[in-house]
Amino acid sequence: MHKPYYISASTIIGENENHDHCSLLVEHGKISKVASTPTENILNIDLPGATILPGLIDLHIHGRDGCDVMDGDINSLNIISSSLAKHGVTGFLATTVTSSWDKTIKALNVIGQAANSKMSGATVLGGYSEGLFFTKDHKGAHDDNFFMELTIERVDAMIAAAQGALKVIALAPEKENAVKVTRHITDQNIKVMLGHTNATYQETTEALEAGACGGVHVFNGMRGIHHREPGCTGAVLIKDCSVEVIADGVHLHPAILELISRLKSVEKINLISDCINAGGMPDGKYKLGELQVDVKKGIARTKEGSLAGSTLTLEKAVINMAKMANIELRDAVHMASFSPAHFLNIEKTKGSIKEGKDADLCVVDNNGEVLMTIIEGEIVYSKNNDLKN
Repeated sequence: MHKPYYISASTIIGENENHDHCSLLVEHGKISKVASTPTENILNIDLPGATILPGLIDLHIHGRDGCDVMDGDINSLNIISSSLAKHGVTGFLATTVTSSWDKTIKALNVIGQAANSKMSGATVLGGYSEGLFFTKDHKGAHDDNFFMELTIERVDAMIAAAQGALKVIALAPEKENAVKVTRHITDQNIKVMLGHTNATYQETTEALEAGACGGVHVFNGMRGIHHREPGCTGAVLIKDCSVEVIADGVHLHPAILELISRLKSVEKINLISDCINAGGMPDGKYKLGELQVDVKKGIARTKEGSLAGSTLTLEKAVINMAKMANIELRDAVHMASFSPAHFLNIEKTKGSIKEGKDADLCVVDNNGEVLMTIIEGEIVYSKNNDLKN
């Protein structure tokens, strides 16, 4: 909407406090102010009983609605973008999975194009490389036939292919050259996350000290905690770094979600969907990268039985985290909005509801169902189609 408007709800989850029975004034794509009463001569979208959240940011997602980032097709990314907007997501990192070098480079190139294009829904905030530089022991749903040695030359080729859009590279810290390459990647202002690894506590610590930022879907795809060898999981939980969390009730037990929330501060926990192309689709057979995946009751597994991403949506992850980890809803919301914005260094403009920030908003009803998604003031999804721009 080009003209100023108010959006009113029962609760607004602000950056520092909640506001009850208030309104947000949206002007020029920004949050202009939080008001107790809308001005009469300005349009007011009144949604009684609803809650306004900051727009959600999915840092780690492979696909939805039958489309995959590895399709290497900007139309696929646009479909994923549109689907995510229906679930309150206003921005995401298009995430690759292990495949051939040529397919990976093509996918990164298309991510670069999409990051510089306007999508129909959620904004492509950049790319996330999950693949190629892992080890076999905790490979999960990654085809180890395509694993490669970790070199600066390969990393630079990936960065170039993404045309400045690559934000995260995941790797196993026990790989040869891991410390040297981690330093190189971080020098390019790209985050390094550690995962699909059998690394020891010491190997993980060395990578973190070299600049790595944390753990890929913590506990999953990494050496677990033993009382004489804390492993990668122990290192990323105890050190001052971020962890990704898949709060679907399948990847992690509720007690583990509560454990994570006690060990890590809110800003160090990033809720992710890790959703694959089966998200929003019926149960059946799908592919993740080069591997066949069978989805039953919404749970995706390889033929060997490894979990293969999820069909989770981020607004459900927020509700699950609040209930299962026994934490405040606003903390769970910020794990899917402000925390990922902080991780991407865009928290000055996105990730929370505060005057002067972009009007990236998600409106939900009492059941947590998304009623409306707004990106920079534009309504990109509305359950009531009459309200969409």
